[in-house]
Amino acid sequence: MDNAGWHAHRRADKEARHAAERADFGGRYDPVEEVVQPIPDRANYAADYYAPQYARRDASQASAATDHSGLNLAELSTLSAVQRSKAQCIRQMHPRLQFMAGPLLRYDTVDANYVWHGAAMIVTSDAGSDYEPHPTLTYQATPVVPSPNPNTHFAHVQAVSYAPHPADPHATSQPVSYGRASIDEFNGNGVQSNGHGQYPSPSSIPPQSAVGQEIYVYTGDGGTYTFWRFMIQVQLGPNEMQVRYSVNNGIELSFFVPAWDQSMRWAAHSCNGFSAGVNTDEFRGPGFKSGYDPMWVDLLQKHVEEPFHAMVGGGDQLYCDALMREPELQHWVKISKLDEKMSYRLTGEVAACIDRFYFNHYCTSFRRGAFARANSSIPMLNMCDDHDIVSIDGFGSYPDNLQRSPMFTAIGSRGYFFFLLFQCFINPQIDGIEDQKHPFKSMVIGSMGPYVGQPSHSILTYLGPRVRILLLDCRAERRREQVCSQAQYRRVFEALSRLPAGVEHLVVQIGIPIAYPRMVFLENFLESKLNPLTALGRSGVMGLGGFVNKFNGQAELLDDLSDHWTAKSHKSERNWFVHQLQRYAHTRRTRVTFLSGDVHCAAVGVFRTLVPKAGKNKSEGLPPAMDHRYMLNIVTSAIVNTPPPDGVLTMVSSLASKTHRTMHEVETDEGMVPLFENDTDGSPRKHKYVMGRRNWCSTHWDNQTGELVFDIRVEKEKGLGISVGYAVKAAPPQWNPAPVQ
Repeated sequence: MDNAGWHAHRRADKEARHAAERADFGGRYDPVEEVVQPIPDRANYAADYYAPQYARRDASQASAATDHSGLNLAELSTLSAVQRSKAQCIRQMHPRLQFMAGPLLRYDTVDANYVWHGAAMIVTSDAGSDYEPHPTLTYQATPVVPSPNPNTHFAHVQAVSYAPHPADPHATSQPVSYGRASIDEFNGNGVQSNGHGQYPSPSSIPPQSAVGQEIYVYTGDGGTYTFWRFMIQVQLGPNEMQVRYSVNNGIELSFFVPAWDQSMRWAAHSCNGFSAGVNTDEFRGPGFKSGYDPMWVDLLQKHVEEPFHAMVGGGDQLYCDALMREPELQHWVKISKLDEKMSYRLTGEVAACIDRFYFNHYCTSFRRGAFARANSSIPMLNMCDDHDIVSIDGFGSYPDNLQRSPMFTAIGSRGYFFFLLFQCFINPQIDGIEDQKHPFKSMVIGSMGPYVGQPSHSILTYLGPRVRILLLDCRAERRREQVCSQAQYRRVFEALSRLPAGVEHLVVQIGIPIAYPRMVFLENFLESKLNPLTALGRSGVMGLGGFVNKFNGQAELLDDLSDHWTAKSHKSERNWFVHQLQRYAHTRRTRVTFLSGDVHCAAVGVFRTLVPKAGKNKSEGLPPAMDHRYMLNIVTSAIVNTPPPDGVLTMVSSLASKTHRTMHEVETDEGMVPLFENDTDGSPRKHKYVMGRRNWCSTHWDNQTGELVFDIRVEKEKGLGISVGYAVKAAPPQWNPAPVQ
């Protein structure tokens, strides 16, 4: 339930009313999202330290720190001034580019020839950039190996510190020192024997380059801005590799790719923003400039210790709620009569306002603090949820006539377009809508979405020889009575059927949890005509105006509840989808695990084969490894947003132990895993099924056991930037596969 509490919503509504009263509708507007300025030249920010209190947590490591030249800082101090300057000189781009956002990284897939496919993207201001020749990204892969020291996993480990970065004006002059050693550092001669023959030294792997493709031009009051996409291909080898890259020979950044036979380490997150009315400073601990940063710094710290190969965004990578505060939209927002609101005409001025908001809000959000560092250092795999597309909570779950109104259609279609552009590096007008011809081979394109003007864009991709992930687009084709269309399901299952034999784990990322406590009683209450709170909310008396939404006067929480897989309107589709995945798992001998976000707390749901009536407890059922119906639902949310109020968490926890018979007809039981028996300080907890703290998830495949390990990293204390792990494991499939029908 995406709700930060009544007081926060009332405060936000009050601020929005005051903003509307201040707006001058005579043509002079004061946008909430101002036209963002280009990022200043990095040379001016070489010594602008970003949060020095947490840049290096262990002061004893200071002497071991290195600068971006690779020299030890203690060694630098012994050099002459000229030598120190040359060693630390920040590279300048040539030709010059003026960044608005980026570089951003996107992971696509690994093909049958073990070629890694991905992309980088930058957004530049045309007025301050030189495009002769077009921007060029240069990259070079360097093999890395584990430390030879058996007592440590890596050659050197250092706490997070930030190198000069073209997307973040608050970066430090100290780079990240990763827990890896190059081949040269490992054995001193540039050649490593690893059972697959000799592997060339870094110097023998030639650099590659990719010329930027212009995929979109945004035109605003401040001029024109170009989106440049660089397609990257890396031939995987017997060693993990660090890929260093730069644009126009500017500042060098890097990311990691796995060895050809190695499963990826990856991080998952959701809800990377604050709901309206939340005081973000309450989540900013000592040493942080923003409440957005603490858990991202924690993720980056883990990336330093053992680099991630991919970063899965499970929805709400940014919050577009502030769109409803843009002055040009206030006439529409304040209309109380539903008929007038639905027939409101979309003007060119309002259309330009919508695009202006999305462009500036994305540029601001994706170049902010530690998140900017993460999405330029770990290739992203993103799927949308409602807040990525619009500020309309539960978009797609409103009545059809309201969803098809001019304003809803404009907001939804432009929000989805900018999601594809900024988060997936896709412009359908250039890339087309046929997945067989698409530049990104992981795309599974469905049917046309009824409210977003584009077909659904799901992703099915490689996370290792035995692991795949499906990011199912549960928003583009959503209606009040459906999550995905049958045509979309058909195309997804056709793509799954083409996966090679030997895939043991399939992760299905679905945004909203599918195995989660029901709230049907609350749904029935909010829908009831006898509910007095809705009537009072519509009248605006007793301070209950925030109880109903701005769009159709229904209870504010009802759109959230209607959005859930466990809602009455989606129950039959949910059960069918789970059953189809059970059949797929049984036939293909593949463990299916769900991954979700949205609800602002951590939890783990589970499906399993129903225990016979003669059984006294669930422990008498099939062992997980032998049970094809055993499916975990990992819920990791939120990495930034505030947890639900204590009362909501108590209610969800009490419902978590309730027995559900919904799928007993297909021999399936469901429930929650009591993962959180102890708090982050080790003390016992009363509510063991749900954890109401900010969190993200670290995932890897255990090559000893065949398990897929999900380590939910929970914030130890609010704003501290340190997490405590709660691990749950998806067992390898050990049943005999069913015959293909």
